[in-house]
Amino acid sequence: MIIKEGQSILIPIDFSKLSYMAVKQSYSIAKNTRSKLILAHISATNENDRREDLESLAEATRVESGLNVEVLGVKGEYFKTIQKTAEELDCGIIMLALDENTKFKAGMFSSTMTVCKFLPDAPCPVITVRSTEQREAFKNIVLPFDLAPESREKVSFAVQLAHYYKADIRIVSVFKPNDDEYENKLLPYLQQVKKFIKQEGVHCTNRTLPSVKPAEAIIEYAVKNDCDLIIQITQVDVSISERLNGTAAHKVLELSPIPVLNVNPMKRESMSHFSSGM
Repeated sequence: MIIKEGQSILIPIDFSKLSYMAVKQSYSIAKNTRSKLILAHISATNENDRREDLESLAEATRVESGLNVEVLGVKGEYFKTIQKTAEELDCGIIMLALDENTKFKAGMFSSTMTVCKFLPDAPCPVITVRSTEQREAFKNIVLPFDLAPESREKVSFAVQLAHYYKADIRIVSVFKPNDDEYENKLLPYLQQVKKFIKQEGVHCTNRTLPSVKPAEAIIEYAVKNDCDLIIQITQVDVSISERLNGTAAHKVLELSPIPVLNVNPMKRESMSHFSSGM
């Protein structure tokens, strides 16, 4: 799997600083994938809500980026409308700003749509943005890796982006301290993945991080090593405890000041509840 080229990047706009940053953050990836930008304002009441502001932002974006930019006003519930619009327009990427008002968790029987419920049904990869710091390019890409079957599916995305930006890939594996059995199982897979990446002409390193808090360990590593992007698999099949408390991947979304590329796994007949989603 890779990011599709020659399509559209959908950017939901609520006119917050973070949504403006999501627009700016999309420039380089749009140029590399030859994509146009679609700035979409989603209103619960009126599809023409703040139309002039949207058109003004689009014109400023065209001038600043030199990209093809379109606008779209849509009436509907926020996350459901993003999903439907991206599917109808066959978008290649959704660039999604996550601010302090974004809902990550809801009760097990709640009908409230959260970002964690949205991601598994997204029709294309989603890049989440939680910082107003613009990153012109992705020079250091963090690739969390574990023994889950779907963990390898991130590799092609990492290689694709590394080729675009002449970036390094930093494989990171987190496991419980003193879990020698897990580490011994993991190492052969790490070596295979590292070998494949190097054969693709991309510089690659790997690091193991013993920790009981995988999300925090990954983010701390990424920040300390000046990384620009974290790539993770969206966990589709989760346990009851994970529904209530969140998975490691969900916590990365909540905590990371670095953009996160969220990729849905290929459909399988059965998926393990023990996958971390990393």
